[in-house]
Amino acid sequence: MPRDGTTLPPTNRVSGATNVHEARSALGKRLRELRRQAGLSGRELAESLSWPPSKISKLENGRQTPSDDDIRGWTTATSAEDETDSLLASLHTLEVQHAEWQRQFRVGMRPHQSEIAQLDAKTRLFRAFEVSVIPGLLQTSEYARARFAEGIVLYGSPNDVDQAVRVRMQRQEILYRRDKRFHFVLTEAALRFRRCPAEVLLAQLDRLVSLSALPNVRLGIIAEETPYPVGPWHGFWLRDNVRVMVETYSAELNLAQPQEIELYSKVFDRLAAIASYGRAARAIITRVIDQLAPEVSEDGS
Repeated sequence: MPRDGTTLPPTNRVSGATNVHEARSALGKRLRELRRQAGLSGRELAESLSWPPSKISKLENGRQTPSDDDIRGWTTATSAEDETDSLLASLHTLEVQHAEWQRQFRVGMRPHQSEIAQLDAKTRLFRAFEVSVIPGLLQTSEYARARFAEGIVLYGSPNDVDQAVRVRMQRQEILYRRDKRFHFVLTEAALRFRRCPAEVLLAQLDRLVSLSALPNVRLGIIAEETPYPVGPWHGFWLRDNVRVMVETYSAELNLAQPQEIELYSKVFDRLAAIASYGRAARAIITRVIDQLAPEVSEDGS
């Protein structure tokens, strides 16, 4: 329970993963209806499309997301071509909600950075909470390079790291725009996680100290000894009051239901309230730098 005595809304009301599953299940049910209306069994439909029967079952039960071609093939085989546009619209809405990294990074990582830059241009107030990583808008180029290298390993995406880093660095220009406001809250663990070489992390921490002095940037650090009023389950970004973005291993979730935004706003407020700011935040960062610096020196860097 938060310190002010209020309680947060129950999380099962607004689970982003639940909403995505429900949307995929609803699409699957509609596909099943079309098959039944056409008088086809699952095996018959699979044979007409040259698909394995298991694919029909997975699509109808919401265990697999169809492609555009899957939708078109389905409506053609069930003589329901007039349903194609509405089904594709439902699919594309689902894809925005649940953007799978494997699919997004098929052509590399730079295009996704360009898409995020377009969102940045529209956003006035950025609120970000991160548990284990420095936010992209605050990263040095070498720290960003290490993050994108993870994408190549995990998702087998084409190696366009140089281009992706360049776009991310260009995105950071908005930090100096007075019509934008930024509120970042990081755990102390995010400062310590070794997700790059020690010398890269040291430079990254130095940059955090510098950026914390920007007039439109509020940087909060939750010290490791601080009790949490609500669990830091995962990082998330609030863009104004219109979208919440959550990154998982498999996908980027885009949540836009009013109750979802309300919940994440309340969680952010609770976490921001226990963070240290200004000199106190810089003292935490400096403490981590002081502990890391001898290690870099010993390596001869």
